[in-house]
Amino acid sequence: MTTLSKNIAIILNPSAGSGRGVILAKKITDHLFSISINHFLFNNDWPSSFSGFSDAWIVGGDGTLNYFINKYPDIDIPLMIFKGGSGNDFQSLLYGNKTVVQMISIGISGEAKKVDAGICNEKYFINCAGIGFEGAVVEKIMGKNKRVGKIDFYIAILKRIFFYMEQKLKIKDGSIDLHEKCLMVSVMNGKTSGGGFMVGPKASINDGFFEINIVKALSPIKRIFYLPVIEKGKHIGLPFVHYHQAQQITIQSENLIPAHLDGEYYSAKSLTLKLLPEKYLFRY
Repeated sequence: MTTLSKNIAIILNPSAGSGRGVILAKKITDHLFSISINHFLFNNDWPSSFSGFSDAWIVGGDGTLNYFINKYPDIDIPLMIFKGGSGNDFQSLLYGNKTVVQMISIGISGEAKKVDAGICNEKYFINCAGIGFEGAVVEKIMGKNKRVGKIDFYIAILKRIFFYMEQKLKIKDGSIDLHEKCLMVSVMNGKTSGGGFMVGPKASINDGFFEINIVKALSPIKRIFYLPVIEKGKHIGLPFVHYHQAQQITIQSENLIPAHLDGEYYSAKSLTLKLLPEKYLFRY
């Protein structure tokens, strides 16, 4: 596709990153205008469809991207995600520390590649789902004015780490059948969650599998000790960690299970998570 045939929809979450997304969107539109690339900025009123657009660029964080794929689950044009939120794990996975100008260049001439996604019950996710402790942490920060990176997660973790009570979970995925108390179950498509915690160090976004990370019940003291280990992705092989691949997993409990999907809180007594291979196109 030549630059003459480009018509880019820029999708902005104006509240993302405490308004940082608005500043970033202006940088993007100014640059596209300077190089004569057709584009249109959607602010509060997102379109019903993307007919006539060649690409869609999302300005926000993991939560904005999650909202986008749930609003447009069958979108088939190439996507990009620009770092405009408080949680940017998927964006960092795709683009690392590339500048806005470098990313725009990728968006104009880069190859569109297929990436996997997931669905939990009826809701889509693309980076990760966290069940148990992770979900309780996200519940703690719901509705707050989140700062960039890990600081909100650290604060919420410290508030939950001593008082979170593990639930007894029934976990089945074809290779395991567990029924015991677990601290958390992480279903990873990307490698990190929570602003850089390397929960799924072996994960790949286009291999057709989730990385499943199950952490069994731990005392508060052990939680404090092993949190930095998990953050660095050094937890595989620990005796209380079960790490493996799966394409589908079911998690059940007698009570509501706290969970998050790409950092967005969700709860249910039964969670069925399925991998959706090659679901979306991204330029990266």
